[in-house]
Amino acid sequence: MDPVEGLEIANPASAQTRALAEHARFVDENLKRNYRANFIHGVLGMTGFRLIYAPTIIPAYLLLLTQSTAAVGLGAALLQLGATISPIASGSRIEHRSHILPYAIKVGSLMRLMILCLALAGWFLTGDLLLAATFISFLLLGFFTGAQRVAFQMLMSKLIPIRQRGRLQGYRNFAGGLIAAILAWVAGNYLIADEWLGNGYATTFLFAFLLTSAGLVVLQTMIREPAAPISRPQMPMRERIKEFPILLQDRDFSGFLVTHCFATMARVGAPFWTVYAGMQLGLDGALIGGLSLVFLGSDTVSNIFWGPLGDRFGFKVVYVASLISSIAGVTLLALGSSAAPIYAAFVMLGVGASGWMLASTTMVLEFGSSEDTPMRLAFVTTVEGAISAIGPVLAGVLVAFQGFVPLFAIVLGALIVAVVILTLKVREPRDLTAT
Repeated sequence: MDPVEGLEIANPASAQTRALAEHARFVDENLKRNYRANFIHGVLGMTGFRLIYAPTIIPAYLLLLTQSTAAVGLGAALLQLGATISPIASGSRIEHRSHILPYAIKVGSLMRLMILCLALAGWFLTGDLLLAATFISFLLLGFFTGAQRVAFQMLMSKLIPIRQRGRLQGYRNFAGGLIAAILAWVAGNYLIADEWLGNGYATTFLFAFLLTSAGLVVLQTMIREPAAPISRPQMPMRERIKEFPILLQDRDFSGFLVTHCFATMARVGAPFWTVYAGMQLGLDGALIGGLSLVFLGSDTVSNIFWGPLGDRFGFKVVYVASLISSIAGVTLLALGSSAAPIYAAFVMLGVGASGWMLASTTMVLEFGSSEDTPMRLAFVTTVEGAISAIGPVLAGVLVAFQGFVPLFAIVLGALIVAVVILTLKVREPRDLTAT
């Protein structure tokens, strides 16, 4: 036996230190390449997915197909239901792996395939078959979204140092969001309004599929992934789930999780904001394009300061500020009945949405030990998905029977509670690491 190998067996801490040093060296040597790959993939992916997930095009599409606010809620719920099922399975699949990229590419490809299915269904199906295929595609799209989110966030945590993640995501979201805002305006005013290729919505979905697929190709061909320096031993998913209470012993993480639950409760109103604006101003392609432009445009521009702010001061301050922006947006929307306050509301909602997404996905990477990161991601994503799956259905029924006033009250209450808990019960995880 090599004397050095024998020493490492006798002293596992030395071997672990060596593995961490080798990982840090690899990350540093490949940082520029991996940074560019993440940026390009993020720009293309963000452009395509925001056409799908912005609270404008999909709600309007479902309203066109069904003339029902309850159906709008059901569609949003199915997207989130799928995302509830898959994250824990995804975390269990990757937390013991030395390399994550092959798995990430697989689930990312399946996710994009569901967007193509939405486009094909729009072109070739009608009536109940179209509605059924659309809802099934939403469910599967959500399923692979949840799996991809865990895999891709974990991949980023391996490749990008903690104090550069905010800028990467902020600038990536800015570039991708800018393109998405322009494309959303074009989609509403031309593709949808003029029914390009016979179905403007299907054409929009096809563009989203092509853009996101191009981003995945860039990621697969450019990324250089290091071996994981530390990983957990593989265990059955059922046994791993039993260890979740251990994660909650971290009071800051548990406080973050409660905050995230209330913030997610508030976001269940998002699919209905365009419906409400359409009731006030008249829902047509031009309004969809205009609201998409201001929502995605404000989301985009705000990333320029959200990312660097988080890198410098930590993402707790970003999370708090984004929730306050969302409170302002919902309040403006509830009080407004003309174009100016409604468009201003979508600006504030866009600013809040970008900060919320950036802070919530980045803060969770910074709690606790790195080997538990996949399951923390899975835990947060599952809880978020469960609330987001149930909430839109209840919100749709509530709006159908009671109107929008109770929905506005619930959303504002949840946002205020989230701000209070985050401010009082959660310490900045970066400060805890430093101490």
